[in-house]
Amino acid sequence: RIWSPEVEMVVVNFYEDDLESEAYLVESMERDTLGTWLLEVEGDLAGKYYTFQVFINEGWTSPVPDPYAKAVGTNGKRAMVIDLNKTNPEGWENDQKPPLESLTDIIIYELHLRDISAAENSGILQKGKFLGLTESGTTNDESLSTGLDHIKDLGVTHVHLLPVFDFLSIDEAKPEKNQYNWGYDPQNFNVPEGSYSSNPADGSTRIKEFKQLVKTLHDNGLRVIMDVVYNHTGMTLESNFNQISPEYYYRMTLRGGYSNASACGNETASEKPMMRKFMIESLKYWVEEYHIDGFRFDLMGIHDIESMNLISDVLYAIDDTIFLYGEGWTAGKSILEERKRALKKYTYKLSKVAAFNDDTRDGILGSVKNPEDLGFVNGKPGFKESVKFGIVGATKHSQVDYKIVNYSSKAWANEPSQCVNYVSCHDNYTLFDRLRKANPGESEAELIKMHKLANTIILTSQGVPFLHAGVDILRTKEGVENSYNSPDSINQLDWSRKTNYQEVFEYYRNLIKLRKNHPAFRMSSKTKIQNHLSFIEQTDPNLIGYFIRDHANGDKWKNILVFFNGNKESQMIEVPEGDWKLVIQDGKIDESGFERFGGGSFKIKGRSALILTEE
Repeated sequence: RIWSPEVEMVVVNFYEDDLESEAYLVESMERDTLGTWLLEVEGDLAGKYYTFQVFINEGWTSPVPDPYAKAVGTNGKRAMVIDLNKTNPEGWENDQKPPLESLTDIIIYELHLRDISAAENSGILQKGKFLGLTESGTTNDESLSTGLDHIKDLGVTHVHLLPVFDFLSIDEAKPEKNQYNWGYDPQNFNVPEGSYSSNPADGSTRIKEFKQLVKTLHDNGLRVIMDVVYNHTGMTLESNFNQISPEYYYRMTLRGGYSNASACGNETASEKPMMRKFMIESLKYWVEEYHIDGFRFDLMGIHDIESMNLISDVLYAIDDTIFLYGEGWTAGKSILEERKRALKKYTYKLSKVAAFNDDTRDGILGSVKNPEDLGFVNGKPGFKESVKFGIVGATKHSQVDYKIVNYSSKAWANEPSQCVNYVSCHDNYTLFDRLRKANPGESEAELIKMHKLANTIILTSQGVPFLHAGVDILRTKEGVENSYNSPDSINQLDWSRKTNYQEVFEYYRNLIKLRKNHPAFRMSSKTKIQNHLSFIEQTDPNLIGYFIRDHANGDKWKNILVFFNGNKESQMIEVPEGDWKLVIQDGKIDESGFERFGGGSFKIKGRSALILTEE
């Protein structure tokens, strides 16, 4: 059954293989209810391939899979008839999601599937494949863990996978070419990407191997987030949507062109009933068939608020620990009224949907639009309030001056779980490359201080922290900013850096452990933040201090003092009288404490964090 109300005829073409053969059977569909067409075929079609063609405006469109196709062959050209039950890996019926008590317990690790395994020194056999991330016991040349074991050891809770649905830009028929793309050019929304499977021609293989990946991550205490791109399609006129129901699924301008808020040639119309229905049913399918634990919405600001809230209602009814978040902006102008769009400033109108906090990202580093700009961690004044904005998870707090926050004149998160704090992601420079570019005269030791400080702010702030894969080993892309189609040599994680920067990895590992051990850094409501977190007035523009008091969120520590010094030089701070234990000092972490301090004046080193606690 397909939905195509405006067309005059529809046929289904059946094939013996996924690319080469001519159709061995062509059957006409019958017009049925509510704009749909229906065909019933007797017999066993398992393993056969098929496409749809419609007749409209005195001509036949190209043969394509239905947008709802669940399995396809090589390059997604033809859909495939399969029994989904036969794609389940062993033990799939017993797959268990790792426990999650609160959304603010989440720590995200954003990963492109090829990057983790492509390098020769990854020790991973199935490089660039779904199954590569299921391999355990893999090591680099110095016997340090890589791949799955590395991520597990780091301690994050969720692996965010860049697009793993079937996308357009990779020729799956030529795996020997080792092509690379981030995958933000959707082709078949409900099918795993074939180039990540061991056999793209067989529609069931990619499904089974992706399920195996999900189950393996679950078995290792990691939840799985899919990066989804419903805001546009990789092709426009030739897309599956347009070949089956021309122009319906897109926003069209008054002149008859395609609105282009995606900057990719088109934008979908989530406010139209059948596009909204498609998104909801697609996401529901990924949750129920593949056990996916969350979704990151590319250019979420293109989608309408009503659709995002309906999506949230449907998915949370299935699983109330699912996490939904997205980019609260567009890449170009949209014809949909701004007040209806799921933009960051309207996050408070969204139901359990979070947005990326670029206010604090650019407060910490400087404007992403100018990679040579400086921010809080490299001593530029004027960003204190933007950093404080992230510390309270973009919620309302009486001690944040919203008039001078980077891009937001008021709090946009109802609760801290609606704020995703980050300083780097797949877009733009890696954190290390960005710091290197903005601070050309600085030594590597100074860059590492800034690097640690940046994500110490992120991992001790309220909200949901988000880390770019490899940031824990000072990942570099050799200064390439937009590496969406750069080769593996640029994008891959170089596992020798784990050896060279083992101390940095241990710092990140201990920082994550600190957050997980202490719920005061991940309060579940803005009321708790307002009641337990207060800022300490500092006259220096690059010095921030705050106090978390009274066993916040059930923490075993009674009181916590946090200071961030973005200056290159040391600064003097005043610590209230008490029995304080220093747990973070001068780029090192020890929860048992480096020393005791009774209060008074204390020197905090430049470009560092200082955390003191009282039992």
